[in-house]
Amino acid sequence: MRDTQPETHRERAKERAKERAESRAISAWVATIVGTLLLTLGGCEVFSFLPFIDDPAAVEEEGAPQPLEAFDAQTVLQRRWQTGVGRGLGRKYLRIKPTILADRIYAADGYGLVVAHDRFSGRRIWSTSVGDPDNRPFLKIWDRRDPSFLTGGVGAGEGRILVGTTRGEVIALDAGDGSEVWRTQLTSEILSPPAADDGVVMAQTNDGRLVALEGADGATRWSYDNQVPLLTLRGTATPVITGGYVFAGFGDGRVAALSTESGAPIWQHRLMLPQGRTELERLVDVDGTPLVVPERGALFAISYQGRLKAFSPPDGRLLWEMPASSHLDLAQGYGQLYFVTDDDIVTAVQQGTADVVWRQEGLKNRKLTSPLAFSNYVLVGDAEGYLHVLAQSDGRFVGRQRLSAGLRSPMIESDGIVYVLANDGKLSAFEIRLRG
Repeated sequence: MRDTQPETHRERAKERAKERAESRAISAWVATIVGTLLLTLGGCEVFSFLPFIDDPAAVEEEGAPQPLEAFDAQTVLQRRWQTGVGRGLGRKYLRIKPTILADRIYAADGYGLVVAHDRFSGRRIWSTSVGDPDNRPFLKIWDRRDPSFLTGGVGAGEGRILVGTTRGEVIALDAGDGSEVWRTQLTSEILSPPAADDGVVMAQTNDGRLVALEGADGATRWSYDNQVPLLTLRGTATPVITGGYVFAGFGDGRVAALSTESGAPIWQHRLMLPQGRTELERLVDVDGTPLVVPERGALFAISYQGRLKAFSPPDGRLLWEMPASSHLDLAQGYGQLYFVTDDDIVTAVQQGTADVVWRQEGLKNRKLTSPLAFSNYVLVGDAEGYLHVLAQSDGRFVGRQRLSAGLRSPMIESDGIVYVLANDGKLSAFEIRLRG
């Protein structure tokens, strides 16, 4: 009988050698794939000759903030005072706006602190807390959720300071000492400052309701419901009360005028019909506060992915319209309207004709604040903390200063003093002076 054991060993040795060769081939193939991915991710220019590979420079530039260019400054931003307001605005894209009553400025942080300061000196007069942030779950130290909850602020009127919360509360404080006057629970979070006038407080909720509350005790006078689309921007317009009417914008692209007394609709108009196949393409929110200009006899409103329109306030008659897209507030001066487009181009148009006067593209994609217009200037802030001063006449840059942190909140002005609340809670007062 033949001994087959040596042959068996030889066959097994050949099989092991074959397996090692296949393993080396697989390893080399994997290494090639990994190396290709690394090169593609870390240095796309290696494969930029391929038609399906984007130019890395183009990819980097798309949507990137416009680099700031030097200019000959004609003005100086002189800080009068600066103070801290609590823990700042947090990470929920809050845009808490300070407000002024008489000689005081009122501000808030995102975590329940409301303060009053002398607006000329910055001296703190009172501070109060309207609630505490939610506690993190026990032992979940890795929970990074932002517990900020004060989202709608700061409103003022009728001797009250008004704020709203993510918990759906509207809270009225005494403007004199900060004591709580009343607190009313609504159906959804309040993302814009409540407004007060003629004995009524108007608050807009994120689920499409406009609610009228009695200024004295917060009791509900009436409620107006508007259907909310499946997808909307996170934000609501601040209601505007004037002449017995309240004007409000909604997430479905509508602007409506209602009686402050009864809530009866006077008129409503859709700025833009939703268009497109996806919910993103169909976003037409009116998140910017409607702007009433009495001397012009006009109300102006703008929508996201929609239009800028001018109306006659009493009857809603359309005066003019133009294509535009913004989710920020409008400003006006020099007989012009100023707005910031969604790609952060500051634009000026004539109030009477909608003719474009100028466009400033030097701040494109810098995530600007709502514009503020006063004197000869238009001011905007950006996400990197720069405060930019433009000329109302032609939009050229005339001043710039960098603050302590990024800016989201709208600025306010009184008696030539500009008040700015930065994301880190620093509240500053500035004057604009011409260079000597």
